[in-house]
Amino acid sequence: MSTIRAADTMMFDAETVIGRLEAAGAALLALPGTGWSTKMRSSSLEIVRVAIEGYGWTNKRIRPPIPSAAQITRMDEALGWISMIPIDRYVLRRIVGARSLVHPITERHLFPWRRLGTAIGADHKAVQRWHAQGIELVVAALNGGMATK
Repeated sequence: MSTIRAADTMMFDAETVIGRLEAAGAALLALPGTGWSTKMRSSSLEIVRVAIEGYGWTNKRIRPPIPSAAQITRMDEALGWISMIPIDRYVLRRIVGARSLVHPITERHLFPWRRLGTAIGADHKAVQRWHAQGIELVVAALNGGMATK
């Protein structure tokens, strides 16, 4: 049984997949760590928050803007692609997942190649090759091809 693709269906390449995964990682890190509580706080009122921020009375770090619903939907879709890597290749899953985490403000990877290699216990050049293999598996799955081991 073969899959028939529509003319407007996008074919994915490695660069597109990496870009979408990095955007998903940035959106994931931009999500707030806690939700709203039912407790009333005086600093949660808009007028108080504007005064505190406007006069520089806060020592908090800069927070990225909260992702929109469309960005969260794209994030869910892109992070779901990691599950297209076979479960027996769990190291590739870890590498692709860790490398997709990009700081939303500085746009720097949370895990540079050497740090990722140290965490896994491998050479950073091997980690780069394994990342490329994981991305190839995702691209093949997205384009309907059979991924090879």
